[in-house]
Amino acid sequence: MNSSQLFGLTTLAYLLASAVYIALFVFKNKKIGVAGTALTLAGVAAQTAATALRWKESYDLGIGHAPLTNMYESLVFFSWCTALFYLFMELKFKNRVIGAFVMPFAFVSMAYASFAKGMNQEISPLIPALQSNWLIAHVITCFIGYGAFAMAAGLGVMYLLKKSALEKGLAKDSLTGSLPELKVIDDMTYKTIVFGFLWLTAGIITGAVWANEAWGTYWSWDPKETWSIITWFIYASTLHARFTRGWSGSRIAWLAIIGFLSVFFTYFGVNYLLAGLHSYGQS
Repeated sequence: MNSSQLFGLTTLAYLLASAVYIALFVFKNKKIGVAGTALTLAGVAAQTAATALRWKESYDLGIGHAPLTNMYESLVFFSWCTALFYLFMELKFKNRVIGAFVMPFAFVSMAYASFAKGMNQEISPLIPALQSNWLIAHVITCFIGYGAFAMAAGLGVMYLLKKSALEKGLAKDSLTGSLPELKVIDDMTYKTIVFGFLWLTAGIITGAVWANEAWGTYWSWDPKETWSIITWFIYASTLHARFTRGWSGSRIAWLAIIGFLSVFFTYFGVNYLLAGLHSYGQS
């Protein structure tokens, strides 16, 4: 079995896991949730094996680089980070219904990487800008942060749904009755943003060092660099408001969603809409 086939199995596992978690959210049958966890674990295992195999395949072709260099590979890695971080949060907070709001991110990322028209799935030689030892450090730190921010956005949606249901006086056996208490969701959202912010900061720092090595300057206001710092300031402002103004609840939930929209544009919008030094990322 090659890496492409294993990635296909990963996509299927994440699709089924998303469906099971959504069913858990709707029908509140806790036994269903066990299947969701099993499918997610199977998907992460298959994806880990596929990534290792693709890395080996690159060496077999005489290219020899980590599978983190183009849009296809970065989408796959984002999916892996999101699913792995979700499993950690499920283990920590003992609540599987969160998967209904997070695992669809992992599935959509894999599905887009696998089926999007024009997506380059070939293992290709690195362009000069990517031939650096900072490649792995920069990509890994950024995408661990992105995975955490996807989780935070899902939690933000959860919070807003739960609050709306409570304001409307809906009973506990309503659709949102299985969601954690508002205080718990708010705490998870805040801690997830802190985790993601630290990794995004590390990603920007390693990217600056890499840029100096590749282009002779730490910062050039390239569109991706500009939007990365905009995203950083959104999350920095969120944490500042939390620490100094005591913001919580709906404000933090909305900022978690807005922050992830900025992440999405930094990742996709810049690559496809704005030309710059990072344009290779769309290939």
